[in-house]
Amino acid sequence: MLPLDWAVAGLSACISALVALWWLTKGVAAPAINHIEDDCDIAFVFHGSALHHASNFAEQALGLSAGRDDWTSMAQALEPRFPDLETYMSGPPNQSVALEAGANGDRCDLWITRNGDVTHAQVQRQTAIPARTSPPGLPRAKDDELRHLRLASETSPHPVWQTEATGHVVWHNEAYDRLYRSIFGDAPKPDHPVFQPFAEQPQTLSTRRVSTPSEHDGERDWYDVRARTVGGTTVFHAANINPVVEAEIAQRNFVQTLAKTFAQLSIGLAIFDRNRQLVLFNPALIDLTDLPADFLSARPTLTAFFDWMRENRRMPEPKNYTHWRQEIAEVIAAAADGRYQDTWTLETGQTYKVKGRPHPDGAIAFLIEDITAEMSVTRNFRAELEIGQSLIDTLEDALVVFSATGIVTFCNAAYRRLWGLDPDNSFADVTIQDSLRDWQKQCAPGTDMTTIGHCVMSVGDRDAFHTSVRRSDGCSLECHVIPLAAAASMVRFQVGAPGSRHQRPVSATEA
Repeated sequence: MLPLDWAVAGLSACISALVALWWLTKGVAAPAINHIEDDCDIAFVFHGSALHHASNFAEQALGLSAGRDDWTSMAQALEPRFPDLETYMSGPPNQSVALEAGANGDRCDLWITRNGDVTHAQVQRQTAIPARTSPPGLPRAKDDELRHLRLASETSPHPVWQTEATGHVVWHNEAYDRLYRSIFGDAPKPDHPVFQPFAEQPQTLSTRRVSTPSEHDGERDWYDVRARTVGGTTVFHAANINPVVEAEIAQRNFVQTLAKTFAQLSIGLAIFDRNRQLVLFNPALIDLTDLPADFLSARPTLTAFFDWMRENRRMPEPKNYTHWRQEIAEVIAAAADGRYQDTWTLETGQTYKVKGRPHPDGAIAFLIEDITAEMSVTRNFRAELEIGQSLIDTLEDALVVFSATGIVTFCNAAYRRLWGLDPDNSFADVTIQDSLRDWQKQCAPGTDMTTIGHCVMSVGDRDAFHTSVRRSDGCSLECHVIPLAAAASMVRFQVGAPGSRHQRPVSATEA
């Protein structure tokens, strides 16, 4: 073979080897790129636009390496699968976006997450959860946990949303979407949060009660919104508190009704809670105690309340302060058990009836009633009774009064002297039968007093009755039975001259 032939053969062999090497290289790289969806270990970390880190599979499959390539190199390598990838380098900060693969049957998404100057890109398979809620750029070991967290967020009945430092909404859940659409009738807008005042100074917020800006069936929906700022992001949680607001309104109306009712009472009312602080009082309490309204409105303690009453001389003056403190402690303890009830006589001549009663949840209520008029009437009535008693006691005739049931209600001194009886000092009630028995013992044998008993106990229209009886000492008595009001009867014994016994009915005028 000529040297020229050897040269041609060698050159052909070299060309064949180069072609084979090129074909083998192309055969290895192409399958990796075409089957990226079969492996999720493709991840990049960029600092600015420079590639800072790439996973092993990414370096092998795409031929990219840290310190040499940048965002443009990664975008050109993945451009066939994810169109317009390069434009997302200038996307919004602190936000995650997901790009779907362009080819049919490619079930992978490219998640891009920006946090300041750091950008994280990762290829992940699509899951049962929608692509926009898939966990962005994190290791596979946390996928299940994040799926559960995002599922809980999406199914939560409470609206939750996040805003960045400028107040724009960067994330929200389904409940927020429903609330926003029910209020504004449109899809949520990032620059217009559902509760606009919260976008002004989110860092200064903790908890605030707000209502929907639009009315529904004439009523407003109320929410307790809690905000917490972490880094540059503020997270808001809104909880519907319509039942709480309705309960508060009902309670407020009930208290107002009670206050209006108590305001009409003439009895002073003071209610102290379990901490022994005044929580409710009525105008009558101010009138009875002369305590300033501003003092009562400041919710004084129970001890301070009684101290002011003592200084205003609206209660009995204590002997000494130590005894006073001990007495107040006993008053509080008795009121807590419902045992306290006392009558205070003041230096002004007024008389107060004070009661202490326990209330639910450890509260105590004190009721102060001015009974000066009642006590005055009682005293006057007692004085009149004493005068009447003194007047009747001056009469020489013995008088005794029986009620409709035959019980002695009144007698004079002459009756007590005549028969030696004192019904007022008897332990038990003295009846007409007891009196007839005592009279019979002191009368002559054969004296019959049953008719007197029949006249006292008779019902209906009655006439006065008169009879004569003789005592065993020979004294003759004229006995008169006189009907009184309320079916009562008076028996009068008059000492008379000795004579024959007789009995006859007489008129009330003659008696």
